Amino acid sequence: MIAALLKWIVPWEFSWTFLAVFLPACVLYWRGSRRLAVSAGRRFAFWAGMATVYLTLHTYFDYYAEHEFFMHRIQQVLLHHLAPLVIVASYPGTVLRAGLPLAWRARALRPLARAWPWRMATGVLLNPALVTLLFVAFVLVWLLPAMQTLAMLDWRIYRLMNGSMLASGFAYWSLTLDHRPHPPGRMAVGMRVLSPGITMTPQILAGAYITFARADLYPIFEICGRAFDFNVLTGQLLGGLIIWVPAALVEVSGALLALRNWLRLSRNGRLRKRAGPPRTGGAAGAARHR
Repeated sequence: MIAALLKWIVPWEFSWTFLAVFLPACVLYWRGSRRLAVSAGRRFAFWAGMATVYLTLHTYFDYYAEHEFFMHRIQQVLLHHLAPLVIVASYPGTVLRAGLPLAWRARALRPLARAWPWRMATGVLLNPALVTLLFVAFVLVWLLPAMQTLAMLDWRIYRLMNGSMLASGFAYWSLTLDHRPHPPGRMAVGMRVLSPGITMTPQILAGAYITFARADLYPIFEICGRAFDFNVLTGQLLGGLIIWVPAALVEVSGALLALRNWLRLSRNGRLRKRAGPPRTGGAAGAARHR
């Protein structure tokens, strides 16, 4: 029993780079949650999302993702859709900042946030149109058989693929689930609700194409050696369905969360009201009737 558990906990491919990012984020959140009043729901969402990231990238799960197409698609849905959505929905930004020492926040974080190179870089990298485009593009590009083959044959490209999926997921959901009005939020409030419906459409089409394909689109998994004794087309069909259905359900959940934020902003009177037509009454109207 213990040996079987250790097999899952021990990483298939150990990565210091991953730990150098993952562990500081955990420590900062733990420190920040001790200084701020964070609800149990938000804490659970953050740690559940972080656990999902660790499970998919730094355990034996990664072995199955490298040797079976449908397991690989489960990994990508978790990295690109579910884990970033759950973590962003916990709104960890203020908690992570509170986890930093006060001197670091005063001497480094605040000047960095005000510096024009940082503001220019974030303005470009977090542009809603660019983020939305990359969110969809990374899914479709890594689904190309040639790109999938490269990723499976070169560990550096494989890690680039996983990192790009995770980063684009965080960027997209941070804009979509922004709890602030626009501005200062970068994406228009109504577009936050509509955007998941737009981004899920090409993914559904790609999933449907893979699901109904009658040829092996990804022979690289046969070359690498399959983890399960599955029929090739059966595994491919399962992978297509995972792209098609679970990914779409996660995006629908994100749209509902964005809708909840929109309703909350409207209820609190924080949305800008459009200027109405010019009034004809008042002093001008009185002058015309003299």
